[in-house]
Amino acid sequence: MAAVSDRLPAFPWDKLEPYKKTAAAHADGIVDLSVGTPVDPVPPLIQRALIEAADSPGYPTVWGTAALRDAITGWVRGRLGASAAEHRNVLPVVGSKELVAWLPTQLGLGAGDKVAYPRLAYPTYEVGARLCGAEAVVYDDPTELDPAGVKLLWLNSPSNPTGKVLAKEALVRIVAWAREHGILLFSDECYLELGWEAEPVSVLHDDVCGGSYEGIVAVHSLSKRSNLAGYRAAFVAGDADVLGELLEIRKHGGMMTPAPVQAATVAALGDDRHVEEQRERYAARRAALRAALEAHGFRVEHSEASLYLWVTRDEPCWETVAHLADLGILVAPGDFYGEAGAQFVRVAFTATDERVEAAVKRLG
Repeated sequence: MAAVSDRLPAFPWDKLEPYKKTAAAHADGIVDLSVGTPVDPVPPLIQRALIEAADSPGYPTVWGTAALRDAITGWVRGRLGASAAEHRNVLPVVGSKELVAWLPTQLGLGAGDKVAYPRLAYPTYEVGARLCGAEAVVYDDPTELDPAGVKLLWLNSPSNPTGKVLAKEALVRIVAWAREHGILLFSDECYLELGWEAEPVSVLHDDVCGGSYEGIVAVHSLSKRSNLAGYRAAFVAGDADVLGELLEIRKHGGMMTPAPVQAATVAALGDDRHVEEQRERYAARRAALRAALEAHGFRVEHSEASLYLWVTRDEPCWETVAHLADLGILVAPGDFYGEAGAQFVRVAFTATDERVEAAVKRLG
């Protein structure tokens, strides 16, 4: 076990603990804008669906119920513009982080293979490469990579941490390049429904992939759109051959979404109203925090989508973390996401209205 854990970087959030203690010592308590975990209630219709499915004594299936596959394919067609999606093009997973971390291993990658991901990125892309012994490589533009040895290419739009959105034209170009070189492309689109100053587009959109899902898979989560981080409800959609192979592997591994969560997912994907209501909450918090941060001397870059503001005072990120911790505000240092983030911090706007108001007051 030590040999496996030795492949991995230090768990980044442990470094934040001293600053969390400083922020927690504030007279009015901590405002935690670091992790970005949902804090608003799970919508009642989703809770009811979970409760009504609570009497589930038997094993669920890895592929999910037909009702779940209907719900996912219907959503993929309607929301993502993937008009040809069928049951064989979808697969539920036990939260998107699990999928990201173990995907290279499940694809059979290892020494000599390369996993590519953005220079500024969710740390779990690197973790997935390290777990299977593959080489992790970063890019600014994936089409400028040497394709030799690249077996898996991660896209992330909208980006975590920056909130940057890839334009449709860029996606078309990248999909064509990956197909030309026989590189499997996985697109992490977990923040797709949270565009503010840009309209995110899926790689599965007919205009991007030409109606064919060959060599491409999109990753989606209900954690942010529906406040279901505690449910571990997510799915992948795309290339039927790739998903068929993953299904067989995951059957052997027992990677099953619990039956009540499957029912809750059906309810969540069948309702748009709660998504719009949650967007309105986030939009108000985002506007308040952005104005306060800019008035405090921060510059906001990208941040046109997702649940974060990517900000800088042109100083080392840990100095910024310490400064805000003294105000009782905890944020994520940019270097958690790569060396290119060394002068930035990521500010989540997932705190309650009361805590966001407290942060705005302290920044003032």
